Amino acid sequence: MDAYRVLLLWQKEGTFIKESGLSPFSMELALGVCRRHLYLQYFIKSLTKKKPSLEVCTILEMGLFQMFFMEVPDYAAISASVELAKSANLGAGIASLVNGVLRSARRQGEPALPPQRVRRVAVENSVPESLVRRWFDIYGADRAEALAKATLERPSEWLRVNLQKTTVDALIKKLSLTLKSEIRNPNSELVYDRYIQVPEDAKLKPILESESFANGEFSLQNPAAYEVVKLLDLKPSQKVWDACAAPGGKSALMAEMDPTLDILASDVSEFRVEKMQDLLDRLGLVNVRLECIDALLSPRSNSEFRIPNSEFDRILLDVPCSNMGVIARRPESKYRITPESVKELAELQFKLLASASQALKVGGILVYATCSPDPMETTQVVNRFVKEHPDFEKSGEPVYPGADDSRFDGFFAQALGRKR
Repeated sequence: MDAYRVLLLWQKEGTFIKESGLSPFSMELALGVCRRHLYLQYFIKSLTKKKPSLEVCTILEMGLFQMFFMEVPDYAAISASVELAKSANLGAGIASLVNGVLRSARRQGEPALPPQRVRRVAVENSVPESLVRRWFDIYGADRAEALAKATLERPSEWLRVNLQKTTVDALIKKLSLTLKSEIRNPNSELVYDRYIQVPEDAKLKPILESESFANGEFSLQNPAAYEVVKLLDLKPSQKVWDACAAPGGKSALMAEMDPTLDILASDVSEFRVEKMQDLLDRLGLVNVRLECIDALLSPRSNSEFRIPNSEFDRILLDVPCSNMGVIARRPESKYRITPESVKELAELQFKLLASASQALKVGGILVYATCSPDPMETTQVVNRFVKEHPDFEKSGEPVYPGADDSRFDGFFAQALGRKR
């Protein structure tokens, strides 16, 4: 019932499933249904003459997902779906409808996919057809299909070790029972610098309930963030502005890397700033100052927050984006992406870059980053900015962490230098 409620809220109000506090089974079910939503709708269409209501469709999607994509016996999935239909009070005959449709699915099996490739890739991987066509145009058919398939995968979970409080080796030993035997030594392939990959068969819940987590010895973060931060080339005692900082992971990483840094972490949302304070308190980081700042405003407009022109040695600008590089982690995002929304985001990203860059010192470095590899949100924004701001230049090549290692999120980052 909890997964049903959360899925309805997502479809009606656009809420994020991962923020719902579901049990592990319910979370797996809800995220799985979300990831395969378009395919499951296609499946239901093959089994019914008339499209059922949103509520009934959701129950059917949950039942089909359990039957075909989870290790749940068919009879158990059908029985649970029928009981859910009864308890949801959806009207007379709905429980019988659910029972009949799911039993038909068990007899007939999965439906044939459309023959045309773009349509097939869209249906099979539950990616809107407009987005699949965009990927075909940008990356070619084979790469586009691989990207679509990747949206269905469970993303790798990583622990970022707070080296101010412990070591990778010590944390592995502390969490050895939870992390499983594959990762008992720091030379394991599951260790990447200060990061530990959580094995697929390990349960995340007890890890996050451990004393080590409560004591701030680690956080959840994908190593792609580390690759982005490394482009800043941080030096001791520098003044750093993380201009779109929430939820605060990269600010915390920088503070852990060097306690001498003077870091301002800001976000336009007061609520998200408050949540960042909770993170800093748990990690015991004291060299990060939090402010609620609209990075779209010029530094002069933000003078009350002490951000005059040419104030910072380093600026990290991880802009709002389409999330195309982290769809597996945020499956809701793929249903919101349209050509119009990407164009609007690109314009917002350019304005943020133009505004925040004014606060960079001459000779400083600004890193522009997105969790999308799409050219409209990445290279095109950077190229336009450099063309219109001749006092800035690209510093080195951009990085795409997820392109070379599927365990990493699909980020893009480009370092920009302000000329002397």
